[in-house]
Amino acid sequence: MQALRIVLTDTLAYWTVVDEEWRPVPVADGYLRHLRLGAGRAEGTTRSYAGDIACYLSWCERTERDLLAGAKSLGMFVAMLKTSPVTRPGSGRGNLRSPGRINHLLAVVRELYKHAVADGDLDASVLAILYAIGDDRHLPAELRPEGSGLRYVARPRHVQRAPRPRRPVPVRRDEVEALLRAARCWRDRFLLVLLWFCGLRVGEALGLRRCDLHLVPTAASLGCPVPGPHLHVVDRDNPNGARAKSGERSVPVRSEVLSCYDRYLHERWACPAAGDCDFVLVNLSHEPLGRPMSADTVRKWLGVLSKRAGLERAVTPHLFRHATATELLSRGAGLDVVKELLGHASIRSTGTYIHPDVGAQREAVERLGPVDLWVNGEQS
Repeated sequence: MQALRIVLTDTLAYWTVVDEEWRPVPVADGYLRHLRLGAGRAEGTTRSYAGDIACYLSWCERTERDLLAGAKSLGMFVAMLKTSPVTRPGSGRGNLRSPGRINHLLAVVRELYKHAVADGDLDASVLAILYAIGDDRHLPAELRPEGSGLRYVARPRHVQRAPRPRRPVPVRRDEVEALLRAARCWRDRFLLVLLWFCGLRVGEALGLRRCDLHLVPTAASLGCPVPGPHLHVVDRDNPNGARAKSGERSVPVRSEVLSCYDRYLHERWACPAAGDCDFVLVNLSHEPLGRPMSADTVRKWLGVLSKRAGLERAVTPHLFRHATATELLSRGAGLDVVKELLGHASIRSTGTYIHPDVGAQREAVERLGPVDLWVNGEQS
């Protein structure tokens, strides 16, 4: 079994799982279709989930297990994951899966079963195989929710103990400046300052349309009440797969973004194929000319640009987002302000983007002030 992209319209597609005769597997196709159309998740999410589901269903097929038998033997599937190298194309091919990766795959499998139960394809009793049911009867009264009776909690039975993931190191200001010097066109510089100053996800940047940029002191004539130069992140389906993950918001922009955009427009006008494209960021030097850039293109370009700039690591688009949050907080912006600028639904998500450097931590410790130390009756 393998994942396959299904195109529904020019801007709408999702990934499913097909068998050896290229027929969609009903239980997987129903879940992935619901994920894309019913739950409104991004196409990239269905692509990732389809690969994980194909891995699980292929194991069930090889071991001659149906879905119920597969759930009962999920521990054997975990053993296979821990001992078998990855065969799917990608950066991890040939390596063993980490505990965190295994937990993610198992979470997708559990969601598949939950949807199958909701659709009536499986009996609800299968969930008792996947989850252990606990309650809060032994919790102190102070820790129980106010005004409630006994609460039940379902915990996954198959969870690997995984070390805390290493926090990414945000891109530094000197690295950004080196990338800007190494960039060969204004479109690339515009994208770099857009990521650095606005903290956009790469999908949000690549999904921008020209009508989303209000780079004037006031856009009241356009019916927009937001003051000052800004851009709008809009949730829509795009042919390049770009997607605004957290809905719509406005983001203020600095003069550097305006300056780079003005210069980029001259490059864009020199590319006739881009004339009828409403996307802001388009291909200028490779096929398909004038069409919107893709996330894979940006990631590969940043890797090449990092080498050209002489950086010791390959910078990724998401490291800019971490850097924006860290810079804003270090310069006095409140956590609530950063949350809104990044478009997070929860302030807890914003907390994962805070990376105080060693110097800031040492400065904070020094601010604690001195204390008198008495050793053997003498002050030191």
